Amino acid sequence: MSRLISRLLTIGLAVTNSLRRRRPTASRPVRKILVAHHLLLGDTILLAPLLAKLAQRYPDAERVILCRPAVATLFSGRPYGFVAQPHDPRSFSSLREILAKGPFDIALVLGDNRYAWLARASGAKWIVGFEGDRPAWKNWMVDESHPHSTVPATWADMAAGLIDGAAPQAFRPGDWPAPAAKPPHVPGGPYAVLHVGASTPLKLWPAERWRALAAHLVELGVTPVWSVGPGETALVDEIDPLNQHPRHCGSLSLAQLWTLLVSAKLLICPDTGVAHLGKVVGVPTIALFGPGSIDIYGKGTFWRDAIYIALAEEPFPCRDQKLLFRRELTWVRRCGRSPSECLTPGACMQAIPLTRVKAAVDRLINCKAT
Repeated sequence: MSRLISRLLTIGLAVTNSLRRRRPTASRPVRKILVAHHLLLGDTILLAPLLAKLAQRYPDAERVILCRPAVATLFSGRPYGFVAQPHDPRSFSSLREILAKGPFDIALVLGDNRYAWLARASGAKWIVGFEGDRPAWKNWMVDESHPHSTVPATWADMAAGLIDGAAPQAFRPGDWPAPAAKPPHVPGGPYAVLHVGASTPLKLWPAERWRALAAHLVELGVTPVWSVGPGETALVDEIDPLNQHPRHCGSLSLAQLWTLLVSAKLLICPDTGVAHLGKVVGVPTIALFGPGSIDIYGKGTFWRDAIYIALAEEPFPCRDQKLLFRRELTWVRRCGRSPSECLTPGACMQAIPLTRVKAAVDRLINCKAT
């Protein structure tokens, strides 16, 4: 019922506020900005170049970004001057808090254009987003539509292209202040974080290869530290049934995970939000790509100085879908199939050999983020 009431209120306010649309001009400067979305961890982190560009173009404006509650904690240091507003679409109180933040002179909508309606309901006078979301009603509140790149580009760099102006400087560790967190237990000597969980079973690397990789790290004098999210303890139990190495199984907040990563020699993980967290923290990272696209989720321009290696079997025959946030882009090659739809579950991850990952470890083991 709360969600239904929230939707009806959002629609009503959005329609009413549509009468007040107004493009920013020199005589109507931007004093308040909203970045509206409901993206997962990784895609939210990848908005960093957009946030940096907005801060660069509107240094005196108040800046607010909507976030899933768990992700909002990463913004406690106000990166690029943005204050995170936690948002739960199921909560009426969450909606009230967002409405209280408005009105906004400009809003940028990322991913799902349904959040243009929320932006308008909160009093956004001008809304900018990517064109072509489906169904068409999602786009009705967008005042200024931009196409996605027609050539391969990362999601981060495409997001930054939503506004005009000079490109932001390349990311440097420290540009995004570390969130406050109670430090987790870490080994006394050098260690590497092996985050083995993922949002889908199709991104899981075989347990025996993780086990062999851990043994390789031990030979190099580096302690493996297992990491997974809530409900994924069984993955670590399968890899390390004798509990030989330290583990953090769904017990860390994202802020604590940041603290764990910042002192690590390496981060090794599938193509997940944690891989992008590694870019922000500045830890040398090896990301294993199965269904995902390196073109979309690799380093790109903004993170060009990151110590980051993306590994995938390229090309892979069933990495053949062209959709990004429901938009069809001719250059995209990725797979968004569910486990029940995949004819060869895990094949794209199994195609990444242990030898390639070990070689990447050997290459990065003495690197330090700068």
